[in-house]
Order: sequence, then C-alpha cells, then structure tokens
Amino acid sequence: MTSTEEKQPIPTTSPESNGISEPPLTYKQPFERITEPTKPLDVVYRSPSHVSGPDVLGPSAVSPPSPPSSSGPHEEAGDEIYDRVSPHRKHVIVTILSFCAFLAPLSSTSVLAAVPQVAETYQTTGSIINVSNAAYMALMGISPVVWGPMSQVFGRRPLTTVLFFLLSIATALAPNLASFFIFRALSAFEGTAFILLGAACIGDIYRPTERATALGWFMSGTLIGPAVGPCIGGILVTYTTWRSIFWLQTALAGTGALGVFFLVPETIHRKAIDDLQDLSRKEKVKAILHMTNPIRVMRLFRYWNQVLVAFASSALVWNMYSLLTPIPYVLNPRFHLDSPLVSGLFYLAPGSGYLLGTFMGGRWADRTVKQWIKKRNGVRIPEDRLRSAVPFMAILIPSCILVYGWAVDKAVGGIPVPVIMLFLQGVGQLFCFPSLNTYCLDVMPGRGAEVTAANYFVRYLAGCVATAVVLPAVEGIGVGWFETISTSLVILSTIGVMATIRWGKEWRENIDAKKKGPVNDEADEVTDVDDSQQQEEKLVDGEKPKETV
Repeated sequence: MTSTEEKQPIPTTSPESNGISEPPLTYKQPFERITEPTKPLDVVYRSPSHVSGPDVLGPSAVSPPSPPSSSGPHEEAGDEIYDRVSPHRKHVIVTILSFCAFLAPLSSTSVLAAVPQVAETYQTTGSIINVSNAAYMALMGISPVVWGPMSQVFGRRPLTTVLFFLLSIATALAPNLASFFIFRALSAFEGTAFILLGAACIGDIYRPTERATALGWFMSGTLIGPAVGPCIGGILVTYTTWRSIFWLQTALAGTGALGVFFLVPETIHRKAIDDLQDLSRKEKVKAILHMTNPIRVMRLFRYWNQVLVAFASSALVWNMYSLLTPIPYVLNPRFHLDSPLVSGLFYLAPGSGYLLGTFMGGRWADRTVKQWIKKRNGVRIPEDRLRSAVPFMAILIPSCILVYGWAVDKAVGGIPVPVIMLFLQGVGQLFCFPSLNTYCLDVMPGRGAEVTAANYFVRYLAGCVATAVVLPAVEGIGVGWFETISTSLVILSTIGVMATIRWGKEWRENIDAKKKGPVNDEADEVTDVDDSQQQEEKLVDGEKPKETV
C-alpha cells in the first residue's frame, strides 16, 4: 500500500562531523514502509567510497569496524533508506525495469536479419542500412549525458515517457530512407532512458551488498535484447514484412510504458528541483540549467577509476556487437545458409548465455563482496567487487573470442564450435557487467544516474564504432585477425580493472584529501573544477547559488 505523505526526516552525520547530526532530509516519494520486525543486522564500516563529494544519503557517523556475524544481511550506517520499499515491491520494480531495458537494445539488432529487405524497400544498399544501425548506437551513447543529469533534478519516472512508443510507430510508417534514419535515431535517444534510469533506480532501492544481484537481472534485458533481436527479426521478415519488426517494438514499448506508470514509483532519494522552491524564477532557471548541464557527466572522466571501468565496459560491448553484427555476412556463407530465419537462430547461442549468466553473475559479485568484508573484519572496500569479474575478463571471454574467430576464419569445427563459443562468452559477460556497473554506483552513491550515464556513453559509442567497422574490417583482414584485435582490447581493459582493484582506494582518498584542503597548485586545480558540483550541493542544502563574474 502506498501513500504520498511526507516521510519522517532521516538525520545524517558524517565521519568528519564527530557524530553531530546534520540538518535532516525529508522525502515525499510514494513508498511502502515495512512494519514487520526484521532480523538483527550486522553493521559494516563504510570505507570512503566516493570521489565526487558527500553522499546525499548522509552516512551516519562511523563506528569502529567489527567482524560481521554469520546471520542476517550486512548493513552499513545509513542503509535504512533502502527499507522504504518492501522486498516484493522491489522484485516487481526490477521486473518492469528489466523489460524496459530490453526494448532499445532489441531494436538495435532486430533489423539486422531484415537489412536486405529494408534496403530493397528504400532502393539502397545493405551497407547504408547498417549505417542507420551505427547511428542508432551513437544516439544510444550520446543520450545518457542528457538524461542522467535531468533525472537527478526531476526524478526517474518523468523521463520514462511514451516517446519511445510514438517514435516506434513513426519508424514503422517511415515513407523514405531519410525519415527511417531520423526516427530510428530519435527512438534510440529516448530508448536509452530506460536503461540509464533503470540502473539508477536499482541503486536507489538496494543495499550495496544486494545491488549486483538486482543489476544482474536488469542487465539481462540489455544483453538478451541484442542477442534475440535478429532471431525475432528473422522470424518476422520470413513470414511478413520488415515493418512488422517495428510494430512489435511499438507494442512492447506501450506495454513497458504502462508498467512503469502503474507499478514503478519514484525512487530517487531527493529530487534537486524540490530544493529550489525558495529561489526566484531567474535563480531557479539558472540553477536548473547548471544542474542539467551534460558537461557534469563528462567531468566524471577526470577520475581514473571511472575511466578504467568505463573502458572495460566498452571493450565488452565492442566484443558483443563485433560478434553479433556480422553473423549473417560471416556465418551464412561459411555454412551455406540462405534463410533469415536460420541465420537468426545463431543469435540464440549468446542469448542463452546471457540468460544463464543472469542467474549467477550478480550473485557471484555480491558473494565476492561479502567474502572480502569478512576478510577485512567488517570493512567494505568498493574495489573488492571488481575481483569477481577478473577471471572471466582475463581468461574465459578472450579464449572464446579467439577460438570463435579463427575457427570461423579457417572453417574448422563446423557449426558447433562458433555456437559453443558464442554461448560461453555470453555467460562470461553476465559475470562482468553486474560487477562493473555496481562498482560505479558504489563509489559515487550521490550521483547514480550521472555515473551510469558516463559509463553508458562510452559503452554505446564503442558499440557504434564496432557496428560501423566490423564488416569492412572482416572483409579486409578476415574474421580471425579482427577477433584477435577484439581480444586485445578485452585483455587491456582487464589490466585496467586490476589496476583499479590495486590502487582505486588510494586514488579516491587522494582526491578526497585535495578537496578537503588544497595545499598546492594541483589541489587548487581539482578544487576549481569541482566548483560547479560544490555550488549544486549548496543549492541542495537550500542556499542560493553564488554569482559568477
């Protein structure tokens, strides 16, 4: 049962405040409040886990670390905020968000099996239609830098609108090639909001030690979509026309919009727009323009841990799209296949891998975190989560890519070898993405949507480049050498992840120290570039923005 009444203030303190409470925060979102008693919870010491200013949840004063007991979930000071939603309601929210996250990636590949038919309709070539797919991926990458900051100001739900539904209709009815390109690109721009805001919502309602499991289910939608899209497209184009692909997309988008409207509440802990009520109209507009500036997202790439984790995510997405995009052009000739339906079945192999990985990947990441909490006597270090991804990024995925590439290149092993390799690398990716995504949320808890936006910005631009270059590259150097290049990218990104595990905590602490007390020119530079964020934090506390000359 939900209500819109104002929630009780949650007092906050910080380690630096010596236990003195800061001004209480209030929340007006419609959440269920749990009244039944719960088991005793273990308090886990929260190590410094952000590099971008104070946590908006205001972690409580830190107590000395104590070894966790074996019963009950781990709880950190300040984690009461995650109990606003009942476990059952959380499951419903994750289900709806996963379905919505399935839509935009599904559209990115469902047309692949129908490229010849689309090209024939508009009297152009398959290469030109593939450019529309690259443009789709490019807009998926660019849009997060817009939606991320906006969701911090206006909340998560208002951005998940019916625009994707309307643009899907427009794409299905596109009368010429130009309109097809435009409506496809715009639907990508809107559709990515589902993915970005879904991850941010999960960060809003789940504890850090539970978050990766939920993100694993959510990520299944974003990865299964591209894998099963061509299979669905192949079935539809075999028995109907290519336009039916977008009519199906329209129906799914409408279902998702209804699910969000009726079943997903607002999850953000505090909307920045609510803290601007006392400002004049001019000051309010100025503050909103400042807080929704896309440059805020790009500035996150000043932090090495964010850069390296984003590179790892982009290397995995490059690998995914470089494998999926050329299947009709590479495997069909190798195995003498001429039906879109039959070639589309190849996509079920990675899709099945993603589905299997969904059941295990997130739990594996959370299990790794809990193991290291015990090893550190109750201290949680965000970088420990990344350890769960290293074996798969260093061994399983590179091995699968190499075997797939050279087996297809040399026509060795028949159909079973590429199918098995596609399946195994799909499993491996779902053991990596929950860990990488959750780490980003863990180290910047007050800017979940923005840090997710930065990660997806790099990720989908990598998918865009892979989609655009894979066919010319395969024709030029062959499948084997191209997949060798993809393997090298994954291995390099793994080294970056290992560096983050080793030095990430020191990087974060050094930046926090510079923010607290600049003592040299380098520190002054860090303080200057963070001025915009500090100004927003003052706005959140109810102060007026300072004038700049």
